[in-house]
Amino acid sequence: MKQNKNSNMKFAVVLILVAVGILGAVVIFSNKQETLPTEIKKIDVTVQPSLGEKDAPVTVVEFGDFKCPSCKAWGEMIYPQLVDEYVETGKVKFSFVNVLFHGKESTLGSIAAESVFKRNPGVYWDFHQALFDAQPTENHDAQWLTPERILEIAGGLPEIDQTLLKEDMEQEATMDNVKIDEDLVREAGVSMTPTIVINGKMMEDPFDYEAIKTVIEQEIKDKN
Repeated sequence: MKQNKNSNMKFAVVLILVAVGILGAVVIFSNKQETLPTEIKKIDVTVQPSLGEKDAPVTVVEFGDFKCPSCKAWGEMIYPQLVDEYVETGKVKFSFVNVLFHGKESTLGSIAAESVFKRNPGVYWDFHQALFDAQPTENHDAQWLTPERILEIAGGLPEIDQTLLKEDMEQEATMDNVKIDEDLVREAGVSMTPTIVINGKMMEDPFDYEAIKTVIEQEIKDKN
């Protein structure tokens, strides 16, 4: 009788361990499923500012906002690696879409950036970076992205005609381009900034560079 009890207890322990193992596998599988990118409609970047080879096999799109601190952080932490490893090697074309989650300031910054892109495309990315660099280190919600500040930033880039930039901001001359971006944001279902989309695959975590690399490499492999 005692031997039967021991056997039953051992059997019960084995069952518990098996159940725990299965549960652990389910949790791991679920977590892996959650990190997979979301498939969306491929982004049309025909009129968007783009960096890299026109016919690169992979297009990485950043949906960003010049008022967004996380976008600035992404530009400092992830963007340089992406450019170094993939854009400059001809494997990736990088495009930017304006997001207007911070209202009038976001709109003004986008109008100014589109103006520079239209009139001085060669200096667009320098101006783009300068706008992000100008973000305050504290109190991000305070009003800082003003016409005066934008012109001050543009003053550091002699290629930009400040008079024309001022006129474009006052007349909202590039609002049609900004509205194109608004449509892309809506079509893609973007709900946070930055949002990163790789050949129509929306990344769950824009700061997970290893996951970004994995998707890029798979896309390159699929194109070959």
